[in-house]
Amino acid sequence: MPTNRISATLSTKDLSEVKQALSTIREKLPFLISLSFDERKRLARLGDRSRAFVSKALE
Repeated sequence: MPTNRISATLSTKDLSEVKQALSTIREKLPFLISLSFDERKRLARLGDRSRAFVSKALE
């Protein structure tokens, strides 16, 4: 099992604000869908060369 390497804490206020922000994102982007593990696994992945190409194309 992987080791948790993040040691951070959020105040109750910050956690509440983050949850509200996520709720707003879901409201503004209703077209987003959830993918199953198998669906995510079938998606193409970008390698280092592909990622460099895409970055260059977006410039």
